[in-house]
Amino acid sequence: MRKWTVLGVLAGLLVIGFFLCTFIVKQWEQAIVFQFGEAKRVENTWGETADAGLKFKYPWENAVTLDRRNLEVDLKPVELLAADQERLVVDAFIRYRIMDPIRFYEALQTERGAQFQLQSIMDSTLRDVLGRVESPEIISGRRAELMAEIQDVSNSVAKDKKFGVEIIDVRIKRADLPQENAERVFQRMVTQRQQEASGIRAEGAERAQEIRATAQKTATVIRAEAQQKAEIIRGEGDQERNAIYASAYNLDPEFFAFSRSMKAYEKGLGKGTTYVLSPDSDFLSYLDNQGGPRRR
Repeated sequence: MRKWTVLGVLAGLLVIGFFLCTFIVKQWEQAIVFQFGEAKRVENTWGETADAGLKFKYPWENAVTLDRRNLEVDLKPVELLAADQERLVVDAFIRYRIMDPIRFYEALQTERGAQFQLQSIMDSTLRDVLGRVESPEIISGRRAELMAEIQDVSNSVAKDKKFGVEIIDVRIKRADLPQENAERVFQRMVTQRQQEASGIRAEGAERAQEIRATAQKTATVIRAEAQQKAEIIRGEGDQERNAIYASAYNLDPEFFAFSRSMKAYEKGLGKGTTYVLSPDSDFLSYLDNQGGPRRR
């Protein structure tokens, strides 16, 4: 009985010793082993061959685990003044990894401490880098280039402060005007568009007037040329008609005179027409004498 009791106590001590002398490091973790508050080594550290699993330590040592994965900090929006004196609210986030766990623990302790310190670094870096360029470049023009510069500057600051981290990515999610400035800028944009529209309408009206004037001038020239050609054609027709008349008159002057008198009667002697003529008038001579005025 006593033997089993001793064995039980020994087994219990072994179990306790096992738990005191071992710890498990998961694949996504890295662990710092401390001895009396002094960091002695790092297990499964970043940059070396992955070595997760069961680890051993002395009972008086303790292990602190940190994340081995890429970590993200969603930064608080920063209000800054661009080079064109336009106020912007910039919302960004960063991704970082713990490269030196011992320095990280000594400077920042936890991920929450890292978030606080990195927020401070990014606030100043964003204001410094983005404050040197104009707002259109921040919003769309050079965003990728600016993010790369922000990453380089913030990494340099973190290295100087010995935070033991590397910022691997910086992204600007949004860069907008503050709410109180949005209406003012919108009204300015509306005014600019109205001015542009007025200018376009004025240019259009001027162009339309020029087109109308050119069309009227062209129409006047065409009408004048057509009138001139018509007068020439009429003149040539009259000339040809007179030549025909003259030729016909020379062939038979008496018949020509008779034909002209008949046409004059047809036009002049209508129903109810009254003429007052002298007795020796030649107009009705063919009605009075078939021989005409020459045979009267």
